[in-house]
Amino acid sequence: MKVKTLVANGILAALYIAVSMLIQPFGFTNVQFRVSEMFNHLVVFNKKYMYGIVLGVFFTNLFFSPMVAYDLVFGVGQSVLALLVTIVSMRFIKGVWARMIFNTIVFTITMFLIAIELNLAFGLPFYFTWLTTALGEFVVMLVGAPIMYVLNKRLNLEQRI
Repeated sequence: MKVKTLVANGILAALYIAVSMLIQPFGFTNVQFRVSEMFNHLVVFNKKYMYGIVLGVFFTNLFFSPMVAYDLVFGVGQSVLALLVTIVSMRFIKGVWARMIFNTIVFTITMFLIAIELNLAFGLPFYFTWLTTALGEFVVMLVGAPIMYVLNKRLNLEQRI
């Protein structure tokens, strides 16, 4: 891996952690608005951003989650699964907006893993928890899409890594 890629992913992981820390109370409940999840759209521009996103999720869950063991398995697992689905689909989906819409849908649907986690950890009802976590994820990803699009126009994210 190139030094440029390592540095960019390290910065991305640090940004993910910092943004998550700012909204910590809203990132670990059954109604989640983890604003840092908008960084998931970066894989649409370059799949190499996956490393920084996964590291950011891992360290955020390790240091800030009230249920570390569950979050390291389910939270990181959900991110890896959704990112991989998006990366594989990019062969077939052309256009940044189509990819970001697909990415938003994938992350929203895979929140069932977080619902399972919260059901196991706290006994929260699965379907209602899936609905609330998926809704929070959908809103964050939807709001994050135009932000990432504008950042890409300004920073040319495809070439930065």
